[in-house]
Amino acid sequence: MAVVFFIVILFCDQAVKVYIRSSFLPGESLSVIPHVFHITYVLNPGAAFGIFANQRAFFIAAGVLLFCLAVYFYPRLRREGRWLRFSVASLLAGAAGNLIDRIASGLVVDFLDFRIWPVFNLADIAIVGGVIGMMLVILFPARFDADAERRRQHG
Repeated sequence: MAVVFFIVILFCDQAVKVYIRSSFLPGESLSVIPHVFHITYVLNPGAAFGIFANQRAFFIAAGVLLFCLAVYFYPRLRREGRWLRFSVASLLAGAAGNLIDRIASGLVVDFLDFRIWPVFNLADIAIVGGVIGMMLVILFPARFDADAERRRQHG
């Protein structure tokens, strides 16, 4: 199921980005809730908040490394609880969504604009959600990883 979750997140991220690229001009903004939420087409050359701008090779290498590590650790991950598997799937789907943008153009398509925060995208939400999920599993394993603990006790 985590693989399906990964595919759904990646598909939604890319589908919305295709829509944004085909419906907006860079910098164009549509007010959804005035002064609160807008759809704003931004091409981001960096990471969160635009840091490390124009470091395309670095971000592509980091994304590829992340996927190589995920493939390497996949057999161990399969034995872990579903919360960890879904958290990692979310993180990887978000990283893949932004990696596709970086490979294609060197720029990440951002569009969610709450006016009090830099513009971001669905992939960014997936990355943050995946990291938070992994932190919860690490900090509270009995609460979030009970199914893995039961499997370890029974065999």
